[in-house]
Amino acid sequence: MNSILLKNKTVLVTGNTGFKGSWLSTWLTMLGADVIGLSDQVPTRPAHHDMVKNFLKEDMRIDVRDADAVYNAINSIKPDFIFHLAAQPIVLESYRVPLETFITNTMGTAHILDALRRINHTCTAVMITSDKCYDNVEWTWGYRETDHLGGKDPYSGSKGSAELVIKSYTESFFKKTESKVRIGIGRAGNVIGGGDWAPNRIVPDCINAWSLKDKAKLRNPNSTRPWQHVLEPLSGYVTLATTLHQNSSLNGEAFNFGPPAYQNHSVGELVGELTQHWPGSDWDEMPAPTASPHEAGLLKLNCDKALHTLGWRATLNFSETARWTGNWYRTYYQEGAVAAGKLTSQQIEEFMQLAHSRHSFKIG
Repeated sequence: MNSILLKNKTVLVTGNTGFKGSWLSTWLTMLGADVIGLSDQVPTRPAHHDMVKNFLKEDMRIDVRDADAVYNAINSIKPDFIFHLAAQPIVLESYRVPLETFITNTMGTAHILDALRRINHTCTAVMITSDKCYDNVEWTWGYRETDHLGGKDPYSGSKGSAELVIKSYTESFFKKTESKVRIGIGRAGNVIGGGDWAPNRIVPDCINAWSLKDKAKLRNPNSTRPWQHVLEPLSGYVTLATTLHQNSSLNGEAFNFGPPAYQNHSVGELVGELTQHWPGSDWDEMPAPTASPHEAGLLKLNCDKALHTLGWRATLNFSETARWTGNWYRTYYQEGAVAAGKLTSQQIEEFMQLAHSRHSFKIG
């Protein structure tokens, strides 16, 4: 990854107040970019965004469901790069507000793309969807970028729909010779790390319980996911953006970013690993409701394309991922928000060093 391409560049991050967006905004700033955030609100309290927001050049409150506001912002800012992460990100929440989920995740994506269609400046955009965009039939091998898209729940369906919108806009408008816009797609999921307090996610649920000296309650301890630290897919998104900026042949291409296939662990295994870094923590299995909403039990990604095309690979193993996550939360609850914000920058620096030393992958 040629991070020099980001230095002094204007970068727009949608969904910057969210968990992944706040980590990405911090990292991009550390790489020398002028980062502008676009989000409708700060989604949780506490919020990782509040600990690192001073990194931002500007922090705009705009809803991606407002097409005119999105266009006006992008046309005014004229970003060199866009990372689109704004979304309704919770599977269980999508059952409660399915229409809002589709409008935010699918039409919100369309609004970004339509704004890009109308602008007249050069821009490289990475559209972030999800590993749940695939039609998950729970087979034991990893999904490839060419596999069928779909989704049984509204969240997954909204992400599969967003992928169709991205393909349509790219083929119709951004593959033309005169287009100044290049589009890449990043697919990842089940990221963990410090600073996530979203409801109905396993790590925040555990941390909230343990901070009150309660036992965590697990709904589906045997469900497996490709757990990875938040910095793993973010390194993939940044690598995709800088490579795409230099190589037009990647325009419209999608990439999976996830851990090695063997690093698929159950919810119970993840929580067991986290308890090693939180003294006195424990958990119980919670009986599943009689009519509980569908959630995938098995999900893997094949990331060979990212390895062979972008030179990207995961850096942290499962134990390190849990340790970095546990240490961040312990720092927050024992030393406060300022110390946790500093640890964010320290972990980004350490991650870049490890990526370079372990497989000569230079991120910064």
